[in-house]
Amino acid sequence: MTQATLPPSTPSDDTPPRVLLGPQRTIITAPAELDRFGDTGRVAVITAGWQEREAEDDDLAEALGGRTLNLRLHARCEVVFAQDRELFAAHRKRQDRLRQMQELYNVRLDHALGAALALSQRSEPPEVLAPELDAAVDAIRTIDDGHLARIQEVHADFQHRVKPDERPALTRQREELCRLVQQCTAVAVAGGHVSTLLNRMRLLDMTACLRGRPIVAWSAGAMVMTERVILFHDRPPEGPGNSELLDAGLGLVPGVVALPHATLRLRTDDLRRMSLKSRRHSPAACVILDGGDGVTWHQGRLTARPQTRVIRRDGHMVHVDSWLRGDVPWDAQGGTTA
Repeated sequence: MTQATLPPSTPSDDTPPRVLLGPQRTIITAPAELDRFGDTGRVAVITAGWQEREAEDDDLAEALGGRTLNLRLHARCEVVFAQDRELFAAHRKRQDRLRQMQELYNVRLDHALGAALALSQRSEPPEVLAPELDAAVDAIRTIDDGHLARIQEVHADFQHRVKPDERPALTRQREELCRLVQQCTAVAVAGGHVSTLLNRMRLLDMTACLRGRPIVAWSAGAMVMTERVILFHDRPPEGPGNSELLDAGLGLVPGVVALPHATLRLRTDDLRRMSLKSRRHSPAACVILDGGDGVTWHQGRLTARPQTRVIRRDGHMVHVDSWLRGDVPWDAQGGTTA
């Protein structure tokens, strides 16, 4: 695996490795990644993205050698909500508000993305067109940043008013989860419904529990590990869709936008859309996570499986290993040069 500091450089740290993988349905790589950690102890498993089916983990347990401990986050939250109806009502109210905000954000985003895509198809000279396209991309980034700031304000208001840290039913579950994680040598986070997975992990404060353990996460699990959770699908039934910022992620893997199932969901031959995606999310790298793909964040550095690709500034995809070696320069704005 090629190793280099993720541009822009991030200070080295001593956190255990955190691995983001593509889907595990056909090409199963999670067991090999866990074996690389050098431990054969129990693996704490998070399958909350499967919602009510989270306990149906026989295939996963078998793939991981039968040494799993399912943390049952979805079920634990249901217990908490049953015991603390005030918390349940406040949580549901917050989620309703976030859904309304997401709808309004998408109205603004649709117009901004449409303008940028329309400009990208113009044929004016570069010295005339480029500044206008840059301004259009900046407008999209401003909408994303403002939306994220308002989401974080809602989360902060929830913490201030509801005080989840002081609620006995929730505190009991958090403490038990931390004890269970401490009994395991690694953590595996499966995919599923990304919003449910993120909400359950946030409510149970799993970031604090996971800090001292190696993590392998795939699909939606990989998405929640990053700083921003981006929903994307260029081929929905109703026509070309817009990539949208859903929420702040847990921030355990910085500098990466995780794109699982990317070649199924993205029009990779539409260089204008791909370029806009890369430029919009820079300085984070838009990492393709198809089956067999993977990146590892460890000690302030990113490593990758050789076939794993990132989206370049011009919309083309390039293997992460050559990008990390510096074969693909990193420009001042954080995107890759064409």
